[in-house]
Amino acid sequence: LVSLIYFGLNYTRKKDYKHFNTAILCITFIMIGFSSWLMLPIRANANVVINENDPSDARELLAYYNLEQYPETHLFYGPQFTDQYSGLDEDNPYVDDKPNYEKDEKSGKYVIINDWKNAKQNYNHKHASILPRMWSQEHAENYMMFTGVLDFKLKPEYQMENDLRNAVQEFKNDVISGHVDYEDYNNFLKQFAQYIDVEKPSFWDNVTYMFQYQLGYMYWRYFMWNFVGRQDDIQGKYDNHGNWISGIKPLDGLILGMSQDKLPSDVLNNKARNTYYFLPFILGLIGFFFLLAKDKKWFWILLVFFLFTGVAIQVYTNVRPFEPRERDYSVVGSFYVFALFIGMGVYALFEGLKKNVKNKMLAPAITLVCLILVPGILAANNWDDHDRSNKKTALAMAKMYLDSCAENGILFTIGDNDTFALWYVQEIEGYRTDVRIVNTSLFQTDWYIDQMKRKAYDSDPIPSQLTHDQYRYGTRDYIMKRTYYVGQDGKARKIMDTDTLDIKSFLNFVTSDDPRTKFKRILELQGEDVDYYPSQLTNSNYFPVEYVKIPVNKENVLKYGIVAPKDADKIVSDMVIKIKGSALYKNRLLMLDIVANNDWKRPIYFSGGAFGDEDYIWMKDYLQLDGMCYKLVPIKTPVDRANPFDMGRVDSDLMYNIVKKWDWGNSSDPNLYHDPETRKNSITYRGNLARLVEQFINEEEPKKAEEIADIAMDNMPVDYYNYYTLLEPYISAYYEVGAKDKARELFKQVSKKYQENLTYYADQDEITQYQKADDILTDIQRYKAILDVVNQYDKGDFADKESESFSNYLDLFDFGKSKKEPIEEAPPIDEDILPTTDSVIVPVQNE
Repeated sequence: LVSLIYFGLNYTRKKDYKHFNTAILCITFIMIGFSSWLMLPIRANANVVINENDPSDARELLAYYNLEQYPETHLFYGPQFTDQYSGLDEDNPYVDDKPNYEKDEKSGKYVIINDWKNAKQNYNHKHASILPRMWSQEHAENYMMFTGVLDFKLKPEYQMENDLRNAVQEFKNDVISGHVDYEDYNNFLKQFAQYIDVEKPSFWDNVTYMFQYQLGYMYWRYFMWNFVGRQDDIQGKYDNHGNWISGIKPLDGLILGMSQDKLPSDVLNNKARNTYYFLPFILGLIGFFFLLAKDKKWFWILLVFFLFTGVAIQVYTNVRPFEPRERDYSVVGSFYVFALFIGMGVYALFEGLKKNVKNKMLAPAITLVCLILVPGILAANNWDDHDRSNKKTALAMAKMYLDSCAENGILFTIGDNDTFALWYVQEIEGYRTDVRIVNTSLFQTDWYIDQMKRKAYDSDPIPSQLTHDQYRYGTRDYIMKRTYYVGQDGKARKIMDTDTLDIKSFLNFVTSDDPRTKFKRILELQGEDVDYYPSQLTNSNYFPVEYVKIPVNKENVLKYGIVAPKDADKIVSDMVIKIKGSALYKNRLLMLDIVANNDWKRPIYFSGGAFGDEDYIWMKDYLQLDGMCYKLVPIKTPVDRANPFDMGRVDSDLMYNIVKKWDWGNSSDPNLYHDPETRKNSITYRGNLARLVEQFINEEEPKKAEEIADIAMDNMPVDYYNYYTLLEPYISAYYEVGAKDKARELFKQVSKKYQENLTYYADQDEITQYQKADDILTDIQRYKAILDVVNQYDKGDFADKESESFSNYLDLFDFGKSKKEPIEEAPPIDEDILPTTDSVIVPVQNE
């Protein structure tokens, strides 16, 4: 191939075939670029520990190239998010899926492993549109921010159903009273989807959304960040964060709709607050128009490059509101092109001035001035929030998680942010390689499950009874719950006489190929036409009970240190969990598989960070907080419904020993950029340490309580980590252990933050204050909460003085003077547009 390219280039150059020579060069560079992808199958076939998507054979490599792990989008014509309310398409309810191939190691051939005929629910063409910009069903409530809430009507056949009409009327009343937000509205539409016809967004709605959000908010905002200025590093969600600013206060106030005077220290000291006063932008525009005038060919080449690496990418990727994180990196190519325009702007200035300024120093003078005013100001503003040198907080976090696990533990993690750092510290640092990391997001894929069944570093494979054929692609992706069926006589009958199975029997049922365990059997019992349903559905398993019992091997629990001997009397004989929801997904099935086959020989942990019951496989009542992780223990500690985020029990001695060994890195360094993720991590640190402090106070060990509180405050100073509500327990804890001076100092630091916010809001006009009433009232309530702690523990001059100060700040706002919480009245509504009982239209309020 190399010889052929060499010969082709030589021949076309000798014959002066310019176009053929250029074509060969283009193909050559394309091949060079794609050749880098050869590393993927080479690396995957080495069975390295971190091997996402496992592109080890032709089929998996093609899936990797085609980005099959991402949801399908339709660029020019396809369904909108309202398709979820519409039901099956009347003419063509199911369509063929793509055949999925897997290599048969025995024969060496690729075989189809999925039921792909009529395997996928088709979208309802009534809810399809040209240029479907609003497509993601998971973001329905966010789309309504742009469309307004959707009109709907009861279907004609349900018009006379009184219960339905009453439900709609009740919902309408809630809307009018202001008790319904977009999320509630979306939930209502999904709940009543079979009874109503929902109006889809119009073509104009899609076009408006594209220009307003996809190109405006998700491109122009990013562009302005880079060449005008950025407000802060907090992700913007159409709120007062993540916007572009210039540094020119009157203009920024106009853009943001709020005065930029008397800004709180948290805003001013945010290292990602960068202001360039339009200088890079202006110089780029000068270069843009200069090139247009001087060389149109190069101008159009760069303009096309600029558009295709920016605007076109946002149109093609069809971005949703809101993404998990800011996506400015996806359009960075267009910023490179504009940087070229900036460079041309320097030459344009020279060209414009040289006619009037006859001085040899003109060129270096213009270069120096532009260098200072553009790259100089960019570097001065951006260095502190882009400098990652000597930053150790992510490494420290990973070590904290691993150090919270006992030897040979299994740690269930949830997503990227709590997994990648762990992968790094094990792979690169070789730290705590005995712990098996199980990313439950990836646990839905067969290739990842296969990897978990192999030894990794020093950790043993996961205990599991499921074979590859039982969880391969398209098999048991989800298992539906069917505890009863409706017979042909219309009576409901239970599938099983019991409502509880032990976990092994449960797994055997849902992984069985017995026809009685297939969904087809349910359809037959109900007298339905099995042929109407896709084979993928009829051949899938179901689970017949909600409750699963996990037996407890008490001997192993104590032998392997799952529970300390002092708590042996608290160990239950078995654990009963309730599987909530209508389906059991593959990742949860595999998590249950591990629990069932572990027999309490290895400690099992959850990384936290989520609070859904399914994230803990419905075992929240059997957790123990060990440092950063929740350990599964056979001791029942029911979750307090009044405080559902404080899950599990605390073994104070064990957790104290864990925390004392933590390496915090340089988390308290004032010169460190405490980025949003670092700040968010403090939520877990502060929350967990506060629980340990509380436990020591309950156990009447004030010295240890104060010691742990000091660790939290020393390593997470108030000024760098935000989330001030999490500091209230520390103020009260210092008072309870007799450290009054520390309590007062911490109170002063936190109250100062609320005072700065209130001072800023008080400087706004009355209309803005009422628009931000929720934020103002939140700060007032949080300020009062810590003041209540002072009044409880520190009665006297200090409390009186701080109470008076609080009252002064309260008096800054008219609606804050009442002791009662103000009631926000619903806006007046024209009676002529009030919805009838078969149609609901909600007036949209702009915030």
